[in-house]
Amino acid sequence: MLKISNLRLPVGFADGDIRLAAAERLRLPVEDVESAALVRLSVDARDKSDIHYSAAVKVCVKNEARFLRLHDVEPYVPYAYPQPPVSRLRRRVVVAGSGPAGLFAALILASAGAEPIVLERGECVEQRLITVENFQRHGVLNPESNVQFGEGGAGAFSDGKLTTGTKDPRQRKVIEEFIAAGAPEDIAYLAKPHIGTDRLVGVVRGLRNKIISLGGEVRFGCALRDFYIENGRLTGVASAGGDIETDVLVLATGHSARDVFELCARRGLLMERKPFSVGVRIEHPQELIQRAQYGAAGGLPPADYRAAVHLADGRGVYTFCMCPGGEVVASASEENTVVTNGMSRYKRDGKNANSALLVSVGPGDFKSDDLFAGVRFQRRLERQAFYMGGGSYRAPMTLVGDFLKGQKSASIGGIEPSYPLGVTPADISRLFPDFVTTALREGIRLIGRKIRGFDTPDAPLTGVESRSSSPLRIVRGENLQASVAGIYPCGEGAGYAGGIMSAAVDGIRCAEKILGEIY
Repeated sequence: MLKISNLRLPVGFADGDIRLAAAERLRLPVEDVESAALVRLSVDARDKSDIHYSAAVKVCVKNEARFLRLHDVEPYVPYAYPQPPVSRLRRRVVVAGSGPAGLFAALILASAGAEPIVLERGECVEQRLITVENFQRHGVLNPESNVQFGEGGAGAFSDGKLTTGTKDPRQRKVIEEFIAAGAPEDIAYLAKPHIGTDRLVGVVRGLRNKIISLGGEVRFGCALRDFYIENGRLTGVASAGGDIETDVLVLATGHSARDVFELCARRGLLMERKPFSVGVRIEHPQELIQRAQYGAAGGLPPADYRAAVHLADGRGVYTFCMCPGGEVVASASEENTVVTNGMSRYKRDGKNANSALLVSVGPGDFKSDDLFAGVRFQRRLERQAFYMGGGSYRAPMTLVGDFLKGQKSASIGGIEPSYPLGVTPADISRLFPDFVTTALREGIRLIGRKIRGFDTPDAPLTGVESRSSSPLRIVRGENLQASVAGIYPCGEGAGYAGGIMSAAVDGIRCAEKILGEIY
């Protein structure tokens, strides 16, 4: 196969257009192009008067060897995933957490015959969906199973975005397994692939069933409670379901498992503070974002955006987890707190777009050497948001126009906030320390110059967005083990990933390292 990049395709293209465009690029008769399939597809809207698709395509042509001798065209080389040998572990590997990092670590280990035991504090994804819906509608929180905790991890309720800044070839394995488990096939080539919250339930269930079919075991309602350590090496774990002897643990418990951070500190694992971010969710009519990104062009997918600005003091303000046609969700995992997140279904056909609007926070912002200063900061914001919202998990909300003027909103504007448990008009600037409020105001103004309508006065700001990343990192060495041998900190909660794809890739890396250490 050959690979062609930056191939221009019209809006509304059909399969035949791909083959025709490939033939034109290669200067071949169309009949000499036997097949052409998308590898990557993105909208090029830099010129609003000439919006089109830009594609990377894999192509089969007649007499390929001769063609390659005559032309400088990149061959298409599919990623060949290495198959580990059958495991001869003395004890079964334990994987704590069944978010993307834990699921993919368990999947690779199970494929090698290691028969991993997956411990998940929350519920299976089917029951978890019911529990989360009960909270979104009625404010009944289950601290052990919610938007943050449960099979599928926090990503199961945030659109299933698979975008990442990494170029790790293991991404192909992640995509292939998602599709095999029921994800839409277009995630294989879209530049900004997403599965959709509504489809993720079936996909996560499919991954679990494959792990079990390969000899793995998944135990729900089994939160990790303790480590057993002898001479600096893991010898077992305690869980809500009982003790397990093991000398290998993949620690993939997510960025909200604060009790696990405390456990790691008690048991002497080396940890360090790291930068993270806090802020709000901002909402706009999806129609406004379509116009801002595409102008008057039609026939295009729901528009998204990504923006970042650097302020004069060096602090960053940026958008994150942008959800076209989506909704803001209630994401608390602790009682009497308010946490927001965003999600979209596969069709992204909701009336509002929403995104996190975040301010970077670093250890230097806390006048303390306390390892848990960032966690305490998050908790203070979440509890303050609960009380500013008036209780019952309602969220505080301020309109952009009022926020920029430094005043409390008296009512909801023309854009209906989508947070399901209701919002309370408030002065959200009171929620944050001054440096965050000042940065948010400046960031809104600057991003408004880049995205037309972003700073529209009626846009609601709903708080608080505090769980975009972990404030701590569990330090690991080149062998990917923590300071206690046999423990492999993994994924977003351990501080080594920033989204579904990068977490899944890190899970695969840890599994490969475990298998490599055994042999």
